[in-house]
Amino acid sequence: MQALKVPAVSWCNATLLLLSILVLSLAYLLHHLENSDPGASLSERMSQDINKLREMYRTFNKSCFILGASGETGKVLLQEVLKSQLFSKVTLIGRRKLTFEDAMYENVIQEVVDFDKLDDYASAFQGHDVGFCCLGTTRGKAGVEGFIRVDYDYVLKSAQLAKAGGCTHFNLQSSKGADKSSTMLYPKIKGQVEAAVEELNFDRYSIFRPGMLMCDRQESRPMEWMARKVLVPVAYMFPTAITIPVLVVAKAMLNNVVLPSEKKVELFHNKGVHELGELGETKEK
Repeated sequence: MQALKVPAVSWCNATLLLLSILVLSLAYLLHHLENSDPGASLSERMSQDINKLREMYRTFNKSCFILGASGETGKVLLQEVLKSQLFSKVTLIGRRKLTFEDAMYENVIQEVVDFDKLDDYASAFQGHDVGFCCLGTTRGKAGVEGFIRVDYDYVLKSAQLAKAGGCTHFNLQSSKGADKSSTMLYPKIKGQVEAAVEELNFDRYSIFRPGMLMCDRQESRPMEWMARKVLVPVAYMFPTAITIPVLVVAKAMLNNVVLPSEKKVELFHNKGVHELGELGETKEK
């Protein structure tokens, strides 16, 4: 008697389905926890007219620098900085000169530095009012030592030189779950550098802890690619729970700059970054 043939099941699709169910359950829990936190809402600050604040900020003739402008968040941040026209001078500090074709970039100043010898390039960090740091790599790409060197050493040294050069407002893109006491390398280093920069005592220090960045990376990160595919339904159902588009992160950093704050140190978790990034946006009905 011939055995009954059962159509082959795609284990890849089955795995993705299972992961989606698990992640959705986790996202629901995180969504509930975030929305039950009374300190998570920024409604009072956001009741102000953001457009008027932007107009006022332009009159201050501020300058800024961006670290990590070749990365996913950094390049979008640069676009938003230029479109907003909030700064009279925009400087990119990086290990190589970037090529731009659009006329929008023609007045952007580029300082090429060796991050392993940053003291020799202290002049690149002088004369900026606001600093945006989007530096970062992964253990998979750079190894343990390389990851620590970029995400801790380069970030901290850049912040030190920026402070010495007159920067008063330092903005750091960190990561969801950053914790200097963590036993895991990634969140531990992120948390440690947050704390180390805080000790520099900037007039204003803003830390952004976005969740999984939703973007199409130019570099290959297979695990992140799979994670983003799994998280698509999560992003749709619970947009502030785990994920966030890079554009929202960039807009959040810029919107926060123009918002007055009485705090020297500000910490924005994923939901707060969402709220900041969507400030002033017209909602579709």
